[in-house]
Amino acid sequence: MDWGKPFRAIGRWSHAWWHGSGEKTPWIRRIVAVIFAFLVPIPILLILIFRFVPIPGTPQMLLDLVTLNPVHYSWRSYDEIPPSFGQAVIGAEDQDFCIHHGFDWKEIDQAIKQHERHPKKKLRGASTISQQTARSLFLVNHRSWARKGMEAYLTVLLEALWPKKRILTAYLNVVDLGHGNYGVEAAAENYFGTSADRLTPAQSARLAAILPDPDKWKAVGPGPYVSGRTSNILGRIGEVRRDGLDWCVKQ
Repeated sequence: MDWGKPFRAIGRWSHAWWHGSGEKTPWIRRIVAVIFAFLVPIPILLILIFRFVPIPGTPQMLLDLVTLNPVHYSWRSYDEIPPSFGQAVIGAEDQDFCIHHGFDWKEIDQAIKQHERHPKKKLRGASTISQQTARSLFLVNHRSWARKGMEAYLTVLLEALWPKKRILTAYLNVVDLGHGNYGVEAAAENYFGTSADRLTPAQSARLAAILPDPDKWKAVGPGPYVSGRTSNILGRIGEVRRDGLDWCVKQ
């Protein structure tokens, strides 16, 4: 049996599909092919690869480098990150992380109802850790409905192809913690002069406290608001431990 025959047939079909009849260039067909590649095989391939290997960087990091902004980033495995930081993030950002499938519909519904009551106020975020990870891995910080649509699609892929532990590990490594510090290791070194694995629960809570606005809120010498959030998140770390809200990353 000629095992190469099916591949040669696919190659001939692909060549004909891309080049057309030769009379004129099929630009619409090519544009559709490029869009399809960026929407389906490329994200799936990258997600499968990054399930097993450290993530080298993100589009936002690359954009920062191109625009001559500082970037500090070092990948750390889950075992090199203190449990308190993962618990702080789950407690502060996404307490249903272990039981939802990428979207917290209860939070989304509450955010919409709150916006209906106060339409002049900015719609509060209801993104899960999974959504934020998908956004960080493939997109840049540019708000638009198109980006939200891509984020939702990528979140579905991420939840389907990665275990929860890998999603949380990626998030803790690539999340923007302000001033060019991406991930827990860079933030621990630049804010507290230590490595990620030596963070105390209080320091973990402080980092989680500044997540909503890391360039504005201070991890070192915080004001009253961040100090209050830190105390609140320390309490939530205890709740996460007590109620086992991080059970899915312990498997």
